[in-house]
Amino acid sequence: MTSTPAAPARTARQEASETPVKRVLLAAPRGYCAGVDRAVIAVEKALDLHGAPVYVRKEIVHNKYVVETLSDRGAIFVDETDEVPEGARVVFSAHGVSPAVVAAAEARSLKTIDATCPLVTKVHKEAVRFADDDYDILLIGHDGHEEVEGTAGEAPDHIQVVNSPDEVDKVTVRDPDKVVWISQTTLSVDETMETVRRLRERFPTLQDPPSDDICYATQNRQVAVKKLAPSCDLVLVVGSKNSSNSVRLVEVALNSGAGASYLVDYAKEIDEAWLDGVTSVGVTSGASVPEILVDEVLAFLAARGYGTVEEVRTATEDLMFSLPRELRSDMKKAGVEVPRPPRGARRALPVEVVG
Repeated sequence: MTSTPAAPARTARQEASETPVKRVLLAAPRGYCAGVDRAVIAVEKALDLHGAPVYVRKEIVHNKYVVETLSDRGAIFVDETDEVPEGARVVFSAHGVSPAVVAAAEARSLKTIDATCPLVTKVHKEAVRFADDDYDILLIGHDGHEEVEGTAGEAPDHIQVVNSPDEVDKVTVRDPDKVVWISQTTLSVDETMETVRRLRERFPTLQDPPSDDICYATQNRQVAVKKLAPSCDLVLVVGSKNSSNSVRLVEVALNSGAGASYLVDYAKEIDEAWLDGVTSVGVTSGASVPEILVDEVLAFLAARGYGTVEEVRTATEDLMFSLPRELRSDMKKAGVEVPRPPRGARRALPVEVVG
């Protein structure tokens, strides 16, 4: 009886070469957009200039860490202006407010700093213009979101909110030939376009807004996630649950082929079980998330063997906004230098994808 020679033992190098390399695909762009950066800096500068307390109507941006950090510095967050002492200073959040809120602040002699994102202000102006022309305005967005409340408040008799494609059949208008759509700036691009498609089936002459309402940063972050998701067993989105654009990134990741996707505020919220059998982890963050929170997630993953980080870049952003007019005026009166956007700062431009 002949025996079969034993197979030669595999070397450590051979075994290592057969073990999948754990890696992180890091989305770019991610994190703070120009509007969020402006709003957060506005509260910080107001505290520096005027001292605590500085009141803020609603969350300045939808991020737990940012709100807690500013609260520690002396910002007081309130739901409505009637909670602010008469004559005190209040900052309006990046999501914008309705004219009724502005009037209520004036009635209490509040010193206001309007930190509304300029891209949201653009949508407000569109709403006013179309209402002046007596259009029915279909606002694609989510009921109850601060931005939608502010925009709808610009022309409440002309605007109706459409939450999703499934609500299109319920829409009624006065004149089907005089209808226009506008949108919340932080929506899923794909879902918004599907809603518009269905609306146009019902109202063939539906007019588009003069320019894209969905924020460049929202779109850029979704495009980056679409690029990396098919190569990921898991996509972690850093962001808060009340952040519309962060929640959308989870949806985009799942719809684009990620094995799983979760939203976390902090690295400590990551469940170790999510990493079972996972080789490739995608990481991104919503437009209201500071980079320090992403760094903590990367450190968490590195400690568990995901030390290789490859950036997946789909755009470069260099848009910056000036600080709110009221704050700039106060700074000038106090002899404080007002920061200016660097020369050449402009809207985000697409670039070649790497990584």
